[in-house]
Parts: sequence; structure tokens; C-alpha cells
Amino acid sequence: MNNLILATTIFILTYLIIVSEKIHRTIITLAGAALFLVLKILEQHEAIEAIDFNTIGLLVGMMLIVGILHHTGLFEYIAIKQAKAVKGDPWKIMLVFAIITGLGSAFLDNVTTVLLLVPVTLAIAKTLELPPAPFIITEILVSNIGGTATLIGDPPNIMIGSAENLGFMDFVIHLAPIVVVIFIVTMFLLKFIYSKDLKIREELRRKLMLMDEEEQLKDWALAKKCLIVLGLTVLGFILHQALHLESATVALAGAALLLLISGVSVEKALDGVEWAVIFFFIGLFILVGGLEKVGLIEMMAKGALDLTGGDIVILSMVVLWGSGIGSAFLDNIPFVATAIPLLQSMEAQLSHLNFMPVWWALALGACLGGNGTLIGASANVAAAGLAEEDGVFIKFTEYFKIGFPLMLVSLVLSAAYIVLRYL
Repeated sequence: MNNLILATTIFILTYLIIVSEKIHRTIITLAGAALFLVLKILEQHEAIEAIDFNTIGLLVGMMLIVGILHHTGLFEYIAIKQAKAVKGDPWKIMLVFAIITGLGSAFLDNVTTVLLLVPVTLAIAKTLELPPAPFIITEILVSNIGGTATLIGDPPNIMIGSAENLGFMDFVIHLAPIVVVIFIVTMFLLKFIYSKDLKIREELRRKLMLMDEEEQLKDWALAKKCLIVLGLTVLGFILHQALHLESATVALAGAALLLLISGVSVEKALDGVEWAVIFFFIGLFILVGGLEKVGLIEMMAKGALDLTGGDIVILSMVVLWGSGIGSAFLDNIPFVATAIPLLQSMEAQLSHLNFMPVWWALALGACLGGNGTLIGASANVAAAGLAEEDGVFIKFTEYFKIGFPLMLVSLVLSAAYIVLRYL
């Protein structure tokens, strides 16, 4: 009980300091993780076990690939090409990149997608002298929405699919319809929210249309090598389950291959890795691992399940909203890992009922809940880290004012969908 109180207190204080933005989130998260070790809430081997190295490896591998690709000027080429295609209309630029983000997150994964698109977005915003934050926030939100639609789009879905033997098309059939609705509603609301920010001076529009995107390509030979490796990596992500490979293995193998054939020095390639983001995740995984060990996450999950009394309708709503709100403030991976065995136990007790609505509720809540805060999902932190490296600082409170209400809207739509379709 003492460790439970101590761990909860440290986590809450750490989180409050992150929200206040008085100390960099990486520093305070590592400090909180160090306290867990010093106070023996976690032993060192337990802290290492708590780190999700699949997420870390995926981030490092894709950051290396994207970092090398960045030196070719291809991002700037794409930025100008796309901006010219829609005549420099800021809203159309936002919409086009939102669609690309949503599709990419569904068929690759949301972290990889934002790592590829955020640099392009920053280049467009600079060219048109537009504030980058609305575009980055939009891509964060859409990455988590798109990732909800498929088995491979977000780690919680992979875990749920594995536990219940659900295939790729199961997720598409059951979750893609509501994801499309949520995407449309979210984009409509974002257009309303950011209408004042999406203005461009006519002289900048004319200047953009006169630019030659070909001039931005600094090294086309290297760009072709990067695109070939990136294509193979994407194919690896699509096939990684059939090949029995983790996504981190695919990403790191792609990075290693590109390092071998690109001729770019290791030092230069490593400069592309956002180490502040990597160590933030390491600290966060240790903190959540401590909360798991002292039983706080399991206690919260059991309490929510006990409230339902075995009613599938109530249980589905509790799981949807509990996982949604919980995943906004905690990492959704350990939350789902704890919820799966508990739900499987209840499924066995309620074998006479159709339990699948509860699993779909968990998938929707865990994936969409990541939109609630800037640290709610891996894609959020990765995107914010890339923006920060470029001098664009997205504050926790700035994101929260947009992300949390839109997350609540998506959960309301999900609740209606589950009730109407299944219950």
C-alpha cells in the first residue's frame, strides 16, 4: 500500500510538471523514473522489462530512414508540389495531408506516418508563412483516428487481434465505418476551429506558384535509394505478421540497409534521431511499469468492470470511456495489456452473450483516447518532437484545448455506433 501511494504521488507530480511546461518533459519524466528506481518501487531489471523496445526500435529505425531522406531535399520538393497542386489554399493543404495521414496510419502505423509527413508539413508552413501548429495538431489527431481502422494501425489493435484471433479484415469491417465518420466530423470541426489561421496573402500564393520544386532536390540518386528502402520497409510493415517479425525489426532492418547503401556517415544519420523523444518514451514506460507493478492500473480496470454487473451494454460503455479517458493520460499499451486478461475472464463468465462489442469498444477507446493529450500516444510525442527540432513548440495546454474536446466527440460517436450496430 505504501508503494501504491508513493508511486501514484510521484506519477501525478511528474504529470503536473509536464503539463505546467516549467521543465522539459524528457527531463522530468526521466527524473520520475529515476525516483521509482531509487525508492525501490521498481528494480532495475523490472524497469528494463517495462520499456517497450518494439516502440523504441520502431521510432529509432524510422527516424534514421527519415533523417537520411531529409538530406535529399525530397521533403521540400513534395511540399512545394502539393501546395502548388491545390493552388496554395491552406484549407485544401490541410485536408490533403489529413487524408494522406489517415490512410498512411491505417496501412502502415501512425508513428511512421507522422515521421514522414511532419517535415513536409513544416516546409509548407514556412513557404506560405502559415502557423505550423494547426497542421501538426491536425495530423496528430488524424494519425490516431486512421490507426484505429486496421489491425496494424495502432499497437492496441495488434494486441487485441492477437488475444482474440482477429484478422486484418475483421478490424476493417467493424471499425473502418465509424473511423470514416469520425474523420469527416473531426475535419469539419477543425476547419471551423482554425478558420482564422488558414489565411494566406495573395503575393505569397503567386510566389509559390512561380517556384520550381525541382530545384529543391539536392541528391536525386540518394533520394531514389531512400525511396526503394522506404518501399521495402512499408511492405515489411504490411507483411510483418505473416513473416512473424516485429515492426521494430522491420524498421531497424530498413535503417541498416539504407546506411549500407546510402554512403551517409553514421554520425550524420544519428543526427536525425530525436533523442529527446526516445528518452521521454523510456522514462514514461518505466513510470507506467511502476504503476502496473503496484497494482494501480489493475485496480482501476477491475473497479470499472465490477461496476457493470455483467451487462454487455454497460460494460461496453465503461470499457469505451474508461479506456478512452485512461489512454489520454496513460500510455494505451500497458492499459490494454492489463484490460485484455480481465476482459477474457469476463468473456468466459458471460459465454452465453456476444462479447465482441466489448472488444471493439476497447479498440476504439484505447486508440482514439490517445488524441486527448499531447502524450496520449506515440505519434503525438513523435510529431511534437520533430516540430520542436524545427523551432515549433506545441504547448501541452495548446494541444489539450483542441485534442481533448475532439477526443470526447469521437468517443460519443463511437458509443452511438456500438449501441446502434451491436447492442
